[in-house]
Amino acid sequence: TPLMMACTRKNLEVIQTLLEHGANPLLRNKDGWNCFHIASREGHPEVLQYLLDVSPSCWDTESTTGRTPLHTAALSCFCLLSRCQYKPDSRDSCGVTPFMDALQNGHVGIARLLLDKHQACPTAVDALGAQALHRAAVTAQDGSIRFLVSELGVDVNGRATSLQLPALHYAAKEGHGHTIQTLLSLGADVQAKDGKGRSALHVASAGQRAEAARILLRAGLQDAPDATGMLAQQLARRPDVIQAFQGTQVST
Repeated sequence: TPLMMACTRKNLEVIQTLLEHGANPLLRNKDGWNCFHIASREGHPEVLQYLLDVSPSCWDTESTTGRTPLHTAALSCFCLLSRCQYKPDSRDSCGVTPFMDALQNGHVGIARLLLDKHQACPTAVDALGAQALHRAAVTAQDGSIRFLVSELGVDVNGRATSLQLPALHYAAKEGHGHTIQTLLSLGADVQAKDGKGRSALHVASAGQRAEAARILLRAGLQDAPDATGMLAQQLARRPDVIQAFQGTQVST
């Protein structure tokens, strides 16, 4: 709608004009978003305040995937928490909470607000069993990881999903070398194995992540068979990954 378009452009004057001429702020698009949802994504506090003034219930909405405006909020987060009655740790269809969303996108300040003003749970899990820590490892948000482990005391070796994956495995799978180093500096167990006996080296090798494999090997992780007898180096296909294993020892 024209009102939604005005919200994407953060044009308060046009928004006011449209609403004064009868635009409906509760209409939703094909994804289930109304104008307040869109304004939350754009992060314009003045627009959000105005929408709440003219339509106090517009905050109470979910998209077709269960995402509330709080999930998509940026700098507007404080406005949403102070004036809207969102439940703590509201979840979308994937079980993701606003706290997880904030940290996987590197918004530590917003995560602090959600903790202080909204009683967010730092160890809540999504539909697959992953915490904010694991999701931050996937997106290489080292600042978020430090916040969770150093300030909140989240277990850096905590496991996720039925496969019992630590955050180190997630970082290795994505090839985030600096995140692997951050996790190790925070006490991640380089020898940790998942539910199938695979080390982070197996995951890095299977994903053809040469830098990740080299970092893990330099950190003292030796190649060893998983539960099926497979070595990490047997999963290497790319020349640079194969080369990373040259001259390394195998642990039995």
